[in-house]
Parts: sequence; structure tokens; C-alpha cells
Amino acid sequence: MPDTHFPDAGPVRADLRSDTGVRGTDHTVGVRQPVSGLARIPLRAEPARDDRGVQTADGAHIDTGTVPGGGRNASGRGCADGNPLRSARGRGDLERPNFNLDVPANGYAWWYLDGISDDGSRAVSVIAFIGSVFSPWYAWSGRKSPENHVCINVATYGPGGRFTMTDRGRDALRQSETEFIVGPSSMRWENGELIVDVNEVSSPPLISRVRGTIRVTPSALTSVEMPLTPEGTHIWRPFAPTCDIRVDLDAPGWTWSGHGYFDANFGTRALEQDFTFWTWGRYPTGRGSTCFYDATRIDGSELGVGIRFDDCGHAEAIAAPPPKTRMRRSLWAVARDTRADPGYTPRQVKPMLDAPFYCRSAVRTQIDGEETVGVHEALDLVRFRSSFLKPMLAVRVPRRRGWRFD
Repeated sequence: MPDTHFPDAGPVRADLRSDTGVRGTDHTVGVRQPVSGLARIPLRAEPARDDRGVQTADGAHIDTGTVPGGGRNASGRGCADGNPLRSARGRGDLERPNFNLDVPANGYAWWYLDGISDDGSRAVSVIAFIGSVFSPWYAWSGRKSPENHVCINVATYGPGGRFTMTDRGRDALRQSETEFIVGPSSMRWENGELIVDVNEVSSPPLISRVRGTIRVTPSALTSVEMPLTPEGTHIWRPFAPTCDIRVDLDAPGWTWSGHGYFDANFGTRALEQDFTFWTWGRYPTGRGSTCFYDATRIDGSELGVGIRFDDCGHAEAIAAPPPKTRMRRSLWAVARDTRADPGYTPRQVKPMLDAPFYCRSAVRTQIDGEETVGVHEALDLVRFRSSFLKPMLAVRVPRRRGWRFD
């Protein structure tokens, strides 16, 4: 097996920002063409302390507030005012997602959605990757070509739940501003909705076809992002923390509706190069959603942020987030905590995904006196660095190099 040590990528680059002059339009012309550098926006880092004015893709100076149909965020210019939020920038995704990105070596981009059924019995998550961060094949390749390690990971939770995550090569990738295709599955932005067409085969031990459509309808889109490191090498873009979701898969019981969520993360370095541990949670509330992001960076510094999002897309950083409260460890003994009102003990109400380094689950907590059930994850990147884990992951994440579009 190839060596799994990640060489140091050199000094952290402070240069996620694109060249100006590329402005997105809502069309899918050229989706079926081979991947090329034409019109793709290069992903670059932008420091969190950058306090310059925000510009649109065509260079015009703008305020950091609104998107059509959305709201006005609470951030000023960059993060110079101490606010963790800033206006989304550099990827052409201020007003909607843009899938036409050129991810650098050692980097990644992922678009994530989840949903829980109204009765709480079923859940789903989907992650579309360029540079599949949890793929052992991307690690073993030396992380030289993110576009050669792409996938649309679909997991269903509940009766008949399945897990699919196939690492595919560049021949399987097609990109446009509004559509992201990997082999037989796709994710697209259409008429204000995120639509995922799924056609995958699940991983062992329960091997079967997973086919159907997942549709996410945001109440509004935000216009903000949050750097996770001071250098801006990792960015969280919460597109739509408050959504409706409709799941229609070809399996008994897998047609349902519920509450959903849609975000993205972008980076120019491996997660394990800059973090040792993180937890994240998104919780629906009576007025929208509340998200918490807590991380320990590899230099020992910490990130601890709470953000309130209302139904109109306004985003507001919580000045004093509720305290972190420990939860029971996962089945693989991954440590877990989340935010909760003082004296309240959060608890898992539905298991979703358990791995030696990662846990996703539905968690009940209390925020500002309101009980809520949302999606929580814990990621142990010290464990993930272990070379012993990679062969185990390869069983659940098969590699398929070849693909031909008709």
C-alpha cells in the first residue's frame, strides 16, 4: 500500500478568492463537455482579517448584505470588526451555488445537504466532492489532482438505510455553474431549488441500487461565509440553513418530506493539516435555524461560533453562545459535545453514521429555552491521520477510474 503520510504543503497560503471578471449566469451550456480550465473559477484562500471592501465578480463595490429573495447579514467588511461572518466572495456563489470551480492540488470543495423526515424516523445526507477529503484514494494519490477524486456520497438513515460513496476519476466529472455531474448521479440548482438525481450502488455489507430524486427548497439564501482559519484556507458557506426537503427514492418507505439544510465547505489544504478535532450542528428553531461550529486547530487555537439564521436569510453571530456540553461517545468512542442551555443535557435521538473517526447523528438539544432536534457531527482528525484507517475506508469507498458519458 502506498505511503499515507501527508507531506507538508509548505507555508499556509494567504492568497479562497478568484480573479475578478467572471460573472455567473443561470445556464447549463457545456455541462457534457470534458472538464477544462475554461470559465472555471480558481479556488484560493483569503485571510479572515482582510478588511477590504467586498466586490462582485465584475468588480463593482457592494454592501455585504442582501441577495434577491434573501435578507441582510450582520457582518461588516471581512472579519476586521470581530464578526466571524463576511460576505461570500471569490467563487461566484453570492446569489446561488456555483459548481464550476477549479480546486488546487491538496484542496477540496464540497456541497452538503441533509434532511430529517417530519416524523423523525428517516434521514438523508448528500455530499458532492471535488477532492474527496475522506477518500483513502485521494490521500494515497498525494492529493495532486482533486478533479481525479470526485464523488456524490449519498447516505440514507432509518429502515432500509444505505451508504454510497464511490471515488471516481476525472472522466466521470462534468461541471457548469448550475450543475455538478459525477458519473450516474448529479446535483443541480434549478428555479431556486437544489435537486439531486441519485443512481448509485451502496457499499458493503448491504449492496443494492440507490436510485431516485432529492429536492431541497430553501426558505431563503444567505449571502455570508465564515473563514475557519485566520489564513482563510478553509471556508464555510452556509447557503440555506433553513429548508424543506422532499425525498423520493425507489425503495419502500423512502418517499417523505421534512426539514433540511444546505451548505458548502472549501479549502486549499487538507483538513488534517490544519485541524485536530471539530464538531458542527444545525438545529431548526421557531424563527429559522441555529448553527454551531467548534474546532481545535492544529496550533492549539480554537474556533467556537454560534450563528442564528432567520427564515429570510439574515445571519447574526451569537455574542455569547450557550456552553459546550458533553454527550455520550459514539459507537467508535469518538468524543462528542454540542451547545445547549445551561443545565440541559443534549442526547442522540437517532444514529446516522458511525466511523472510527467520525459520527453523524440526530441530536436533541435546547437553545434559548426551545427544544429542537437537528443534525450533529463530530470529526476526530487525529484518528483520521492514522495509516491503519485508510485500508478500512477503502472497503466502504471503492475506486472506479473509468467512465463514459453516452
